[in-house]
Amino acid sequence: MCGICGELTFDGSPASADAIIRMTGAMERRGPDSEGVVARGRVAFGHRRLQIIDLSSKGEQPMVDAALGLTLAFNGCIYNYPELRAELEGKGYSFFSTSDTEVIIKAYHAWGPDCVGRFNGMFAFAIHERESGRVVMARDRFGIKPLYLAQTPRGLRFASSLPALVAAGDVDRTIDPVALQFYMTFHAVVPAPWTMLKGVRKLPPATIRIIEPDGATTEKRFWSLDFSRSAQDEERSFGEWRDLTLDELRKAVARRMVADVPVGVLLSGGVDSSLIVGLLAEAGQSGLRTYSIGFEEANGEKGDEFVYSDLIAKHYGTDHTKIFIPSADMLEALPDTIRAMSEPMVSYDNVGFYLLSREVAKHVKVVQSGQGADEVFAGYHWYPKVAGSNDPVGDYAQAFFDRSHARLNEHLGAEWRLDRDEARAFVEAHFAQAGATDPVDKALRLDSTIMLVDDPVKRVDNMTMAWGLEARVPFLDYELAELAARIPSRHKLAHGGKGVLKEAARKVIPADVIDRPKGYFPVPALKYIEGPTLDMVRDTLGSRKARERGLFSEAYLQRLFDDPRSAITPLRGSELWQVALLETWLQSHGV
Repeated sequence: MCGICGELTFDGSPASADAIIRMTGAMERRGPDSEGVVARGRVAFGHRRLQIIDLSSKGEQPMVDAALGLTLAFNGCIYNYPELRAELEGKGYSFFSTSDTEVIIKAYHAWGPDCVGRFNGMFAFAIHERESGRVVMARDRFGIKPLYLAQTPRGLRFASSLPALVAAGDVDRTIDPVALQFYMTFHAVVPAPWTMLKGVRKLPPATIRIIEPDGATTEKRFWSLDFSRSAQDEERSFGEWRDLTLDELRKAVARRMVADVPVGVLLSGGVDSSLIVGLLAEAGQSGLRTYSIGFEEANGEKGDEFVYSDLIAKHYGTDHTKIFIPSADMLEALPDTIRAMSEPMVSYDNVGFYLLSREVAKHVKVVQSGQGADEVFAGYHWYPKVAGSNDPVGDYAQAFFDRSHARLNEHLGAEWRLDRDEARAFVEAHFAQAGATDPVDKALRLDSTIMLVDDPVKRVDNMTMAWGLEARVPFLDYELAELAARIPSRHKLAHGGKGVLKEAARKVIPADVIDRPKGYFPVPALKYIEGPTLDMVRDTLGSRKARERGLFSEAYLQRLFDDPRSAITPLRGSELWQVALLETWLQSHGV
């Protein structure tokens, strides 16, 4: 887990080592253990390292294999690298390190760009072929690892974070009105290739991009999540699916223990993280470290779920740490939390993950986390609403979108309004793609391959890596996700959602955690904005920069200030926090 960056020029000029150093400097917290730069003519790569596998200098990056003529900058972890290494050794390859980084280099040499189909892991990388001058980039199936791109007058730059590209200079920082519409409508989800800045784009997940020395580019998607089912899948019993799910999840959790340092668990007290702890205990892990966080309550809403995380920690005898954050401390941490965001992310639990990661990083470098289970196994409340729907797009939008297109154009300033409903059109196009006929499957595919990538997964990457902490997400093991896609939706919707997963969990963890009401990462002080929080957002939205930008209509802002609690989105978000967060993010990144 690291930070990568690079520059390719297409006009024959040398790549800028200074730009690389500025980018690696901006990503120091992603990789605090070491820094590396390799610059040769028109191609330069940079790297910030967090030592997880092969702690020696032999694992440092950018990694150069002079014999094969390949240079690699890689962020992530290939969980099945020991098996791939053995296979490559059987083909005659020799290794100078014990890292998964070197396995990527040898695999690329053996199988070319299609080697990514053999990787089980999270990754974003760029590899330079010395002989051809070609650069190949790839991003993992679920986009767990980020890869941002910026065209420059001379060529192309890439980095693991958007702020790193901004730090290098030559980036168009104009606000993209399409991205703005996604942010305001699609619950802050801005899908690839867009970002909030016109000059920065994202490589889509599960994508290989091949860039020739003259800048000519080809791109292909190497994986998609298929919800097609055989007759045998349709007829398989609930119990069979439950057992298959548990077997596959055992493998996914075990894979994510590969490391040369200890691995802990972020324990929320929900089914998903509790099941990870249970499976690790079942596999014989001793001395497991677990971590939970809680906040002050507000407006009568409780700010922690310690009763459930305590239950699991006691049941399995983990080395458990509870972190309680007073509202004053949370507010103090908000500016740094927002600066840690590569893109504006509206969910309240960003600050929770940021502060949790700060404390956890004092003890371990790697954790497993439960993100992805709701999107893969149908845990959200809107899936039953689209089941059997005659208008799945409309029903999905009603449940998930923060506002209609008509209301959006009332809320935005006049120059930012668009005639076309971009978010609705995007969902319609995605639902229309082949490979999913059931409305629930259409929603699950959208959520697991789009929404998940640019909300929960991005949130966890940004907030953990702000403290040099690697987060691994077993529910996004692609083999587990492919199995889940084959399960008929009626089995996933059973028992109030995640039915198959809940029944698999009963074989491992206490029922009290499974039968509890569904919880969320509660940060009440950001949902019910009042007192110092209200003063803070007033100052931000009333600042000179905000007024000059004019993103939001004055009448809309005044309504929010007059009655912050009245404007709550269908997903229980504060509209005032949404607009204030965006403006704060823009200002903190010099926009």
